[in-house]
Amino acid sequence: MSGRNLYQKVLEEFGHSIVTGVFPPGHHTTVAELEARYGISRSVAREVVRVLENLRLLRSSTKVGIVVTEPSEWNLLAPEVIRWRLDSSGKAFQLRTLTELRRGIEPTAARYAAQRVTWQQIQELRRSAAEMKELGRAGKGDSQEFLAADIRFHAALLAASGNEMLAALEGTISAILRGRNELGMTPALPADENLDNHVALADALADGDVQRAERLAAAIVDVVEQEVIQPAVG
Repeated sequence: MSGRNLYQKVLEEFGHSIVTGVFPPGHHTTVAELEARYGISRSVAREVVRVLENLRLLRSSTKVGIVVTEPSEWNLLAPEVIRWRLDSSGKAFQLRTLTELRRGIEPTAARYAAQRVTWQQIQELRRSAAEMKELGRAGKGDSQEFLAADIRFHAALLAASGNEMLAALEGTISAILRGRNELGMTPALPADENLDNHVALADALADGDVQRAERLAAAIVDVVEQEVIQPAVG
């Protein structure tokens, strides 16, 4: 296994173990222990620790060593943390909180996008929505092609808001969509209503209809909750 692949494997395994509680808050370790546990070099161990420190899952000092932090300290919007939390026993809770986050973000982005969207962004939104509709009605809602179109649509929506803070959340929203797909929680046959809502949202943005755009963006998240969140909780 190449050095890069080994680093990625250990990062995924150690990060996932922290988020799922295998290594609980307050757990102490050292670079030497990580070397021995995963059979890696000191440079790889240090790089893994550096990345997990950036995600605020670890804290290190010369006096204390490396310590797993409390969940309240984690960077919960980071795509890696979202993915690891979705692949845990707390999946249902994570899905609920992520859906609530989307409900707070995307209708607002749609409201601003109706006032600021560019012609090029409208074309991207319409292309992505049309592709989602075609794939979804063909029973391919759980495919990688559908996922890619879904990610492109929502990335374009955030960018179209013209707000750099909302646009910066693209990675977070993409991680939510990707994580749901990887866990097999995206239906092969998405609700027709939701496929139509994506198309209608692109049209509302093109028309500059602020209220309709905001309403449709909220409706998209509502259908996701019915399709994915409620079954997971139940």
